[in-house]
Amino acid sequence: MRNRPSRVMGLVALLGAILAPGRAHGIRLVDVTKDTGISFVHTDGSSGQRYIVETVSAGIALFDYDNDGDIDIYFLNGAPLKGATAKTPPRNALYRNEGGWKFVDVTKQAGVGDTGYGLGVAVGDYDNDGDRDLYLNNYGANVLYRNNGNGTFSDVTTQARVANGAKVGAGACFLDIDKDGDLDLYVANYVDFTYENHQVARFNGYPAYVGPLNYEGTSDTLYRNEGNGMFADISVASGIAAHAGTGMGMVCADYDNDGDTDVFVGNDVAGNSIFENDGAGKFEEVGLLTGLAYDLAGRPQGTMGVDCGDYNNDGLLDFHVTSYQRDWATLYRNLGDGMFEDVTRVTGAGGQTFAHVTWGNGLVDFDNDGDLDIFISCGHLHDNVDRFDRTTSYLAPNQLMENLGDEKFANISAKAGPGMGVVLSSRGAGFGDLDNDGDVDVVISNSRRGPTILRNDMGGDRHWLGVRLLGVKANRDGIGSHVTVIAGDLKQFAEVHSGRGYQSHSGLRLHFGLGDHAKVDRLEVQWLGGGRDVLENIPADRFITIKQGQSSSRQAP
Repeated sequence: MRNRPSRVMGLVALLGAILAPGRAHGIRLVDVTKDTGISFVHTDGSSGQRYIVETVSAGIALFDYDNDGDIDIYFLNGAPLKGATAKTPPRNALYRNEGGWKFVDVTKQAGVGDTGYGLGVAVGDYDNDGDRDLYLNNYGANVLYRNNGNGTFSDVTTQARVANGAKVGAGACFLDIDKDGDLDLYVANYVDFTYENHQVARFNGYPAYVGPLNYEGTSDTLYRNEGNGMFADISVASGIAAHAGTGMGMVCADYDNDGDTDVFVGNDVAGNSIFENDGAGKFEEVGLLTGLAYDLAGRPQGTMGVDCGDYNNDGLLDFHVTSYQRDWATLYRNLGDGMFEDVTRVTGAGGQTFAHVTWGNGLVDFDNDGDLDIFISCGHLHDNVDRFDRTTSYLAPNQLMENLGDEKFANISAKAGPGMGVVLSSRGAGFGDLDNDGDVDVVISNSRRGPTILRNDMGGDRHWLGVRLLGVKANRDGIGSHVTVIAGDLKQFAEVHSGRGYQSHSGLRLHFGLGDHAKVDRLEVQWLGGGRDVLENIPADRFITIKQGQSSSRQAP
């Protein structure tokens, strides 16, 4: 008898969930990795010495390298570290999307099988020739691959002058710092690690990886695009070099909505860096002033991944960061005055992240209801953590928080499909509509294992719109430009980014869930650098490309 009230309440809650508007359109993610033909396996190059770089590899990139209209996948790999050997050098891998959830390894033909120690990656058309180029932020020399437009790439690192020395890489982003129409390059750096200053910790007598505070932090690198195939290092002149940190994931975004692109670098066990752009490519670090440097308790987090999006549809970019065990993955709400508030606890966005190390993240509308949900990849960095800490685990399931509206999230990981039951040690995550069916799928890189490919089998008949920008005066992919979509009483706002999450890249093609709206009443593009295009009465459930200057308050094709 004592259990009857709780049972009744449970039935009421279940019935309410079933009858609530939109609940029939449940998010369902299914693991289809074995069906894809993808055989890539990640290595961290470990030899038992526990070098710190082993823990932070690697990111992932989702992009259409061959302009055939579907999204391909690029995996970063590690390389043998001192004391380790390999019969065949591990390499990065590019898989071409053949449709029907089949992917083919085209690494050799494309010429992008770098054998360096991969950490971060970004994609952008730096030469504005209509195809997307690839930048690798490695431990050691970095690599810039120019897309030749015929399915192949050329290594142009030396002539472009972007090798960045022998540093420990992290996130990377292409961005237009001065709104001149070509893409510059921001390269985050982690710590000053060498084999000579290598250290090992011991927890309860067991060997373990040390953290970033055992090494000196480093400043990041900013390259200005000179427009002739070469970049100039302007780290000092721009103000970036004046600030040392422990960079991990990052995103370049207009946090204060003033029309230029700023830089958010997540720092590991240090305050996050927010570099405010003056509009001409000079930056001031304002992390503490914005409220984004530290969490609600005023503590620095072990920030891993950084993503942004307008989760509450108020026309402002909010930020989400992942972190270390015993820190919440944290959601910051944009207050609209250059200030942010940690709303993790009041919104429920933290889920069950406190017990885990969290890495890749994405603010993504998985159920096409018109608001952004949160995906988080999890997995510890200590492969023997169970021997000295029973509160966590090396292998962990990933987490998904559904946006319920009204500034609330619910952890639906256990009921969002069998794909959420995969238990590995995950790192980077990328998001995109891999089968072009109108919902967003997920690709996850896993340390020392193969990747996880999750197909979105969202039920129901909610509508959507995919938007690609084609800049003319702005950079080719419209990176840094803003798109506003209005469908009935639903208004959404998004920005195009290159590089995001945990050392990863995805999302040059914007995705808008439209709920029950069968058309978009108005779509407005505010191009970075100036200019606006407006389209009206756009039928839903399709992909459109908007060329700068093509439209002005007219019906879309």
